[in-house]
Formats: sequence, C-alpha cells, structure tokens
Amino acid sequence: MKTRDRLRIAMQKSGRLTEPALDVLKRCGLTFRQSRDKLFCFGEGEPVDLLLVRDDDIPGLIEQGVCDLGIVGRNVLDEFSLTAGIDGAPLKEWRPLGFGRCRLSVAVPQEMTYEGAASLGGQRIATSYPGLLGKWLRDAGVDAQVVTLAGSVEIAPKLGTADAICDLVQSGGTLVANQLREVDVLLESEAVLAGPATLPSDERGDMLELLFKRLDGVIQVSESRLLLLQTSRGNLEAVTRLLPGGPQPTLLPVAGQPDQLMLQALCAGEVSWRQLEEIKNAGAREMFVLPVEKMLA
Repeated sequence: MKTRDRLRIAMQKSGRLTEPALDVLKRCGLTFRQSRDKLFCFGEGEPVDLLLVRDDDIPGLIEQGVCDLGIVGRNVLDEFSLTAGIDGAPLKEWRPLGFGRCRLSVAVPQEMTYEGAASLGGQRIATSYPGLLGKWLRDAGVDAQVVTLAGSVEIAPKLGTADAICDLVQSGGTLVANQLREVDVLLESEAVLAGPATLPSDERGDMLELLFKRLDGVIQVSESRLLLLQTSRGNLEAVTRLLPGGPQPTLLPVAGQPDQLMLQALCAGEVSWRQLEEIKNAGAREMFVLPVEKMLA
C-alpha cells in the first residue's frame, strides 16, 4: 500500500488533549510506532498514521490536504473557520469526542458592572480568539475594540492593556486569581474529530467509515457502566425500579435456583455507592459494577 493511501490524523503533540486522544484511538484498535523525531507515528495493524503538531496548526493541515482528520478543540476549529479565509474545502466537525471540555467566556474585573454584552461598548477586550469574539460582538450589535494576544490574556486588565477579556475557562480558578469574573459564555468547547466536509472516496474513505463506527462504539459507552447482580423473581420489580437510566436490563436464569435471576444492565454514567446500597436493600446481591470499553451494535 502506498504511503499516502494511508489515513493520516493530526493531533496535539503535547498538551491537555494529547493523552485522552491517544487513549480514544487505542480503544478504537489503533496502535502506533513513533519516529525518531517524535512527530510522525506509523500505524501498526491498520493503515492509519499520526502526525503530532501544535494544535493551532491542525485545521490548516487538514485544509491543505496534508492530513485527512484532526483531533482538536472546537474553539480552535471554529476560530480557524472564521479567520483563516479558507481557500480549499470547508472544514467540518465530524464527531465530538467527550474530553477536553472547556468554554470560551467573557470575563470582566470583579468591580465592573455588567448588564449584558452592551456593557462592553467602547471597551478594550483582550483575547486569543479575535474571530469568535468579533462575531459575537457583531451579532450583539456591540462596538468594542478587540485586542489580540497570543497568551497570558487574563493579566491584560491588570497591565492596563484591556478592560475585559475573552478566554478559555475550565474551573474558573485563574479568573479568580486575577480578580476577574465570568459574565458570558460564547462557546462550549471540547475535543472534536475534524475533517474536510467531503471525505475521500478511495481506500482512505473506507478506513474512515470503519474508524467512525469504532469511535461511535467507544464514545457512546465512554461514561457507561455495566451493572451485574442477582435477585429473586419476587424482588425483581423493586430492583429494576432503582436501576440508573439506560436500556432495558437483560435477565438470565440461575442454574439450579429457579427463583433466582441474574440481571445485567447498561447504565448511562457512574453508579454511586448510595445507588448500590438502595438496590441491595431492595433485594439484590452479588453486585458488580464494571467499566465498558467499547460497543458494537
């Protein structure tokens, strides 16, 4: 197989998305051998290779056809689409991946009165996302000055170079440390699988289809748990009433115990100790909670 017949995925070389992205790909059955320069990883077993780069470069590499897909934050993808002046095919978010969650928010000094976007009229707003901020301001009909910074946005008000900021927020701790408060959310972001709006129709297209199916099987159950327990037929209704949300449970007879049933249920999300204790008090025993790695429907 020719090298470029292989699927190529770009992802962050080093950062908060790196390890979760590698984990998702591993759960999709993809393994890689890293090159000496640690920028290219050759896929073993499947015709899929990795290119490790700066996250800001990923949309451009997809747009130029260097890579077929990229794992990148929605904030980076949307900013690129607004500011890069794409000459090639437009980019598309193909799958949300469920990790790297954060939000792009406006924050102002704690003492500033904020009564909506109009309060920013005539103000200087520092950001690393001028495209997203500019669109939000235009949509709100607000005339403000966008001050573009490459980093350390949160200290701009202290330095006197801005009156407010627009930056990524996770816990909000950095804002508090800089006497800022979050007042508006522009974008809810997470890691996404991005690619061209039109996918290749050759061998790479076949592999993409397979990868999407595997990703769906991983993502759908990423926060699910499999609950196994035993209960009597008389307690079955009380036990099932307490099960966390999910598909209808599967019931199996227990050999040599005609009154007993083995129940397995796919639960959407964590199963807490309190939930387990309530289910046990309703008549369940021999309870196991197992993580779910992947699903093929």
